[in-house]
Amino acid sequence: MELPEDTIADLQRRLRRAEGQVRGVQQMLAEGRDCRDIVTQLSAVTKALEQTSFLLVAAGLTWCVSDPERAAAEGYSMDDVKKMFLKIA
Repeated sequence: MELPEDTIADLQRRLRRAEGQVRGVQQMLAEGRDCRDIVTQLSAVTKALEQTSFLLVAAGLTWCVSDPERAAAEGYSMDDVKKMFLKIA
């Protein structure tokens, strides 16, 4: 699947941010921080990764719709996009 450069950059930026959040959670654990604060941060990381996943699926859907012949040639179908969506829903 070929994604636009700006979409790739957005996905990478979101993943780097989530990675930083995970490191922050690890630090919180090491410092013995309050469980409620840690759960709040874990919830934020989970939400960030969910949004990143939805962005990727939306980009895949756009790609399949905009160039269905190429998508089919690369082994992607609308059914594949549906399956990806259902994995993250």
